[in-house]
Amino acid sequence: MFENLTDRLAKTLKAVTGQAKLTEDNIQGTLREVRMALLEADVALPVVKEFINNVKERAVGTEVSKSLSPGQVFVKIVQQELEKVMGEANEGLNLATQPPAVVMMAGLQGAGKTTSVAKLSRFLREREKKKVLVVSADVYRPAAIKQLETLAAEVSVEFFPSSVDQKPIDIVNAAIHHARIKHFDVLIVDTAGRLHVDSDMMDEIKALHAAIKPVETLFVVDAMTGQDAANTAKAFNDVLPLTGVVLTKTDGDARGGAALSVRHITGKPIKFLGVGEKVDALEPFHPDRIASRILGMGDVLSLIEEVEQKVDKEKAERLAKKVQKGKGFDLEDFRDQLQQMNNMGGMASLMDKLPGMGQMGAAMQGANLSNAEKGFKQFESIINSMTPHERKRPEVISGSRKKRIAMGSGTQIQDVNRLLKQHKQMAKMMKKFSSKAGMAKMMRGMKGMMPGGMGGPGGFPRM
Repeated sequence: MFENLTDRLAKTLKAVTGQAKLTEDNIQGTLREVRMALLEADVALPVVKEFINNVKERAVGTEVSKSLSPGQVFVKIVQQELEKVMGEANEGLNLATQPPAVVMMAGLQGAGKTTSVAKLSRFLREREKKKVLVVSADVYRPAAIKQLETLAAEVSVEFFPSSVDQKPIDIVNAAIHHARIKHFDVLIVDTAGRLHVDSDMMDEIKALHAAIKPVETLFVVDAMTGQDAANTAKAFNDVLPLTGVVLTKTDGDARGGAALSVRHITGKPIKFLGVGEKVDALEPFHPDRIASRILGMGDVLSLIEEVEQKVDKEKAERLAKKVQKGKGFDLEDFRDQLQQMNNMGGMASLMDKLPGMGQMGAAMQGANLSNAEKGFKQFESIINSMTPHERKRPEVISGSRKKRIAMGSGTQIQDVNRLLKQHKQMAKMMKKFSSKAGMAKMMRGMKGMMPGGMGGPGGFPRM
């Protein structure tokens, strides 16, 4: 998300960072460019107007004129105003109530409500250590009930059964009763969606809300609908006392206008971002981190949290000890590293969170990055086609073995050769890593893994 906006703002703000003094005249062009960048990102016009006015007012004021580096202060003002537009701080779920805390999900059909219920239940179970029950009150789509049952099993939370011949209010009341008896901490309710906002839908969901009195009412909206996302959220907010927004499909939205418009138009905070199709692809929304990401400064805090959550610490420790003892870095270790990267959303997700890398990622969003991602999957397939002995001892892989491995993985012999070459380079780097003296050399070598070092054969990163 925000690739286009980040690219535009980076070029625009570069012109102003070197200015010795900022005046209304010399920032006029910059503000015009910022305004165009926001409008192209599909940010709602009232939001753009207020944002530009606030930045202009502060930029020509005393806080900039007294600064030794006014250009940098200007960038800081833009960052702070972006944070203000999006809500300034993360607002988590308020579950402080007599259990079960009922969380109701509302939204249009196709916005990703049912998937978001599963993602949120997994998030609460794993990160908040809550005992979660989920229920579907969507009596118009039997497939939605079945989908939630399947997803509940996948994320290891309990599913409360319902059927299309029941009334939504009866379903949820029965689920609340069951949650009380079985001591569940949280009940998440999936509601029916429609293809568009209509009065019947609003009346029904309003009655359901009044009957079950949820502590959280979250509006689920597709980020790719741009300004419409904010307008639809406002339509729901006029009828329901929303407590927050879940913005889905943000991984497919290169503009990011919805994230910058929803809070201003509805007055309600974005609480979570859906960042992919997998059931773990849900992130708490931190306006300060998102603002930093928009300005190409990365999001190291989110990256650290992601590593904490998704990296297999035991495997990492085993590999570190193995390398330190000089036992080498075999193809099974290489495969583990590829899988860890995939668990964290792949190269594009990692680059987006590294300072200064977001722009490079945006520039490479085309063929190069796509080829690199495909290359990693191909590498994994090739390694899976090897015998355990070959993975442990790559040097035994002869011409006939390469032919067999290529056939087994549906690749060419040159692909197998490329993998072996890159593994060899990685193993050399790991060897340097094991000695403190070689640390500086290793860091220089790692540049080859970054964009710009991605011009290896087939678009794979050099390792």
